[in-house]
Amino acid sequence: MRRDVRLEGVGRRYGLRGPWVLRGIDLAVSPGSLLRIEGANGTGKSTLLRLLAGIDAPTEGRISGRPRRAYVPERFPSALPFTPSGYLTHLGTVHGLSREAAVRAADQWLERFGAAAHARTPMSQLSKGSSQKVAVAQALLAEPDLLVLDEAWTGLDTGARAELERAVAERTAAGGAVVFVDHDPQRLAGAPDATYTVLDGSLNLRTEQGTSPSGPYVVMVVQGPPEARPPAVPKLTSAEETAPGTHRLTVPASHSDVVLRALLTARPPWHVVSVAAHQEAR
Repeated sequence: MRRDVRLEGVGRRYGLRGPWVLRGIDLAVSPGSLLRIEGANGTGKSTLLRLLAGIDAPTEGRISGRPRRAYVPERFPSALPFTPSGYLTHLGTVHGLSREAAVRAADQWLERFGAAAHARTPMSQLSKGSSQKVAVAQALLAEPDLLVLDEAWTGLDTGARAELERAVAERTAAGGAVVFVDHDPQRLAGAPDATYTVLDGSLNLRTEQGTSPSGPYVVMVVQGPPEARPPAVPKLTSAEETAPGTHRLTVPASHSDVVLRALLTARPPWHVVSVAAHQEAR
């Protein structure tokens, strides 16, 4: 994503005389950022995500920035006249892949989310969980600059939930932005750069979260190709090259899982030599 996506004075209502769902929304989504949106049911969280994803247009205000966007809705239309493989292959070609590359990408994402066994099953016959795996795979297929997730973990099994968290780390490490809503308050705990609450049609930054996480910390010793720099991992506190290709990374313990995923999913992956806990940053 080359620049921020910005919402400036954005409002949204349905119908000419309908009540305002959102109004006066100002928000900047920067490359590489991870934002969490919270709020009670019916407050407008999904409306905000649809605006960010480009599904809905604002009734008033302005949205700037044109990233490649992908969206996982709260309810995915599973009764489509495709199989998962056929659907993802079609989308891959829409995104500019050759048919061969699209087939390969479709197979890879279905395998990652544990849905390969259902690749040739009509989507109308899929379970809720399998359908949700296809919904997530279709969003990640295009390697979007802005990934918008509305309760995307709902219905996924444990392995697929972990895989989606890993994919989120990959997107942010690659410079993409992710905005998500999830009912589980522990989802990606400690990882978001900011958390916003939707209340009474407005958007409020949850300031008590803070921007500088405190200890304990984790020190990771990692190795990569000589003269290579570690990938742009999220929540990195400090990095020190101790030998050619060997780096000591310090991160808050609450963020260590996300950083490890970013390192291990880099291309090529980094070798993690050791991980040790420390009470203070080094």
